[in-house]
Amino acid sequence: MHELSIALSIVEGAQEEVERQGGGRVCAVHLKLGPLSGVVREALLFSYELACEGTSLEGSRLIIEEVPIRVYCERCGSEEDPMSGQRLHCSRCGNSACRVVKGGELELSALELQT
Repeated sequence: MHELSIALSIVEGAQEEVERQGGGRVCAVHLKLGPLSGVVREALLFSYELACEGTSLEGSRLIIEEVPIRVYCERCGSEEDPMSGQRLHCSRCGNSACRVVKGGELELSALELQT
């Protein structure tokens, strides 16, 4: 389960940021997560609780914002939702040579601190 190592990295990164900000208690960690990240949301939520045990983040919440998949089509110049998560083709013109511009995120976006 690689979600545990990801959760440990999130906790470590959050702790480092709190130290840079001069301290405080973390109430919540906000994370952007795309379906192409390869991370299972429920497993990450479970792993986050385990990773927080015995740290300054114990009792904090992990708030996940799910980022939808978006592709950019070179042919028609549009940014669209793909036909499906398995067929990353342009939903406007059907082009299969699209570039994924959103959906692979695994990004710590914000911390809620109580001072």
